[in-house]
Amino acid sequence: MNRLPWLNTTRTNALLAALQQRILVIDGAMGTMIQSYKLDEEGYRGERFAKGYDGRHLHLHDHQHHVCDLKGNNDLLLLTQPDVIRAVHTQYLEAGADLLETNTFNATSISQADYHLEHIVYELNREGARLARECCDAIEAKTPDKPRFVIGVLGPTSRTASISPDVNDPGFRNTSFDELRTTYREAVRGLLDGGADIVMVETIFDTLNAKAALFAIDEEFEARGARVPVMISGTITDRSGRTLSGQTAEAFFYSMRHARPLAIGLNCALGAKDLRPHVETLSNLADCYVSTHPNAGLPNAFGEYDETPAEMAATIREFAQAGFLNLVGGCCGTSPAHIRAIAEAVAGLTPRTPVVYPVQSVA
Repeated sequence: MNRLPWLNTTRTNALLAALQQRILVIDGAMGTMIQSYKLDEEGYRGERFAKGYDGRHLHLHDHQHHVCDLKGNNDLLLLTQPDVIRAVHTQYLEAGADLLETNTFNATSISQADYHLEHIVYELNREGARLARECCDAIEAKTPDKPRFVIGVLGPTSRTASISPDVNDPGFRNTSFDELRTTYREAVRGLLDGGADIVMVETIFDTLNAKAALFAIDEEFEARGARVPVMISGTITDRSGRTLSGQTAEAFFYSMRHARPLAIGLNCALGAKDLRPHVETLSNLADCYVSTHPNAGLPNAFGEYDETPAEMAATIREFAQAGFLNLVGGCCGTSPAHIRAIAEAVAGLTPRTPVVYPVQSVA
């Protein structure tokens, strides 16, 4: 994929220039913000997926009946409540975010199958990127000296290609590389058609899932004859320091390095303090940029996140002062207040310089 020209040379060059100049700020949690709107079932359905007069859940535009609830399908709000997503994006941009993540974390056919909405996956991704692009363009018009960028998000899906979900059958898998590759290809196509500047495979708990995503990305780039930068972000699932499929941060980097990403990093699962040693590991190894967008601490007994913007920003500032960071933002539990504090904490600090490996000659 790296031999192909840029899909949008002007925007990619602006991104690369910005990374040379400063630590860039990614936005914060989308789900946390959506919860604050307290949408009910009708709110999630909107007009397009409103219940039919016969009492059944009628998808009016596609002439399909839905017998399952749609509440909780945050990606669907791109189509039914775009003003909510637009408002969240705008709040993060106004808080100082340089990059917006699309609201497409579960916009794959595997994840949307839970709602019987596999047929709108391409549309979700296209609209996710288009809406984020619209918001970036609007604020960039006010501050043309500070370009904003859209990260097209590919989530991990709800399945794992490496681990059996059945403890009594270790060889069983509920998905395959090819199934993942197919659903990711559809999502990537939508993200690029919608105007994403970057594609990010994020919250990776299974490296095989991520490899399927990277393969699909490569296929789509080849089909277009052009590419955008790619980011990769794994998740250390607990204090063991490993991903769900068993890799340390070091092993994760080496297994992903072949993709030659713009940036590699870690997000979710842990707060910044617990992620520190693993981000440091990546910083010491990576011959690309390093990113992190941690949670606002660990969840409490009620599943809520208690780390304040000031607390999180203080930890992130120490990361930056230690030379670990090129891009930083927030994951679960973070808000525009967290992103504003983080943006202020890293402002003026020198971005990390990627590791340079010696070129090995071939005998």
